[in-house]
Amino acid sequence: MSKNIFFKRSDPFLISELFKSNQYEVDNKVFDIKTLSNASSQDISFLDSAKYREFAVSTNALCCLTTQELKKYLPKKCIPIVVKSVLFDLVKVTKKFYPSADLDYPDETLLKSEKSKYPSVKFSNNVLIGSNVEIGNNTTIGSNTIIEHNVSIGSNCVIGSQVVIKNSIIGNRVVVQDGCKIGLKGFGFIPIKGKNIRMPHIGKVILKDGVELGSNCTIDRGSIDDTMIGENTFLDNQVHMAHNVKIGNNCMIAGQVGFAGSSIIGDNVSIGGQAGISGHLKIGNNVKIGGGSGVVKNVKDNSIIMGYPADSLKNFIKDLKKND
Repeated sequence: MSKNIFFKRSDPFLISELFKSNQYEVDNKVFDIKTLSNASSQDISFLDSAKYREFAVSTNALCCLTTQELKKYLPKKCIPIVVKSVLFDLVKVTKKFYPSADLDYPDETLLKSEKSKYPSVKFSNNVLIGSNVEIGNNTTIGSNTIIEHNVSIGSNCVIGSQVVIKNSIIGNRVVVQDGCKIGLKGFGFIPIKGKNIRMPHIGKVILKDGVELGSNCTIDRGSIDDTMIGENTFLDNQVHMAHNVKIGNNCMIAGQVGFAGSSIIGDNVSIGGQAGISGHLKIGNNVKIGGGSGVVKNVKDNSIIMGYPADSLKNFIKDLKKND
């Protein structure tokens, strides 16, 4: 089991303790909550959509939150925990394991005096560094920047001023321009009977080597999974990435593009300014998306699309001519 270095986890629970029931033939201890593809034989996972059946059939999870309709996709070794609302019960279970992950509390370990630990790093004024932070050689940190506990930053990086980085692992040669917010909690909640219940976000942000973020980008950490940006991908100013989004290598994302949660973007993708990508989509490799487009369905490799809802460039031009 991989250790979550950013959030303190509670002790293991019996299945019957998590769900206050004695109906399960096997009442093993559950150590953590993970996605279907990352769960071990000591973890609980969740399946709330048939979209993820390919991960369900091969999961190693001890047990899985799911519905009566979806439990057929789970392997026999995985105990189905049948509930009415998977996401609602997911919130309750995650809060038991990670009781302080539903809000971003200030990092009490931030220290000004720790800069001496990083002799090959250049710090500007008023930089705060949390405990157990790793920063590589020849990295520069701008003024009024906050780097919270357990964050890892590679070598030859440039981190601008007024940046906040938490719950993140950053590679080498990464550039983060002024005002970026990386690894903060995303927009996740379950509306129940007129009350919004916050979803704890226990994932992290991973920025691979050579990534560049323009000014005032916001990159939310993952909820249960991680948010990731691949090697040599560049984001323009004011791009927003929601929880669990994964962008491939060598992508170019123009200003004010927004990615909804859990969408997966392939390699060599170009997206024009102010485009929006809906949640839980798969965008293929070598795709070009025109500025201002609204992408609401999966996109195949090598496609060029534009408009709202986004369609092939050929169809978009046809529709323009019809309206002339």
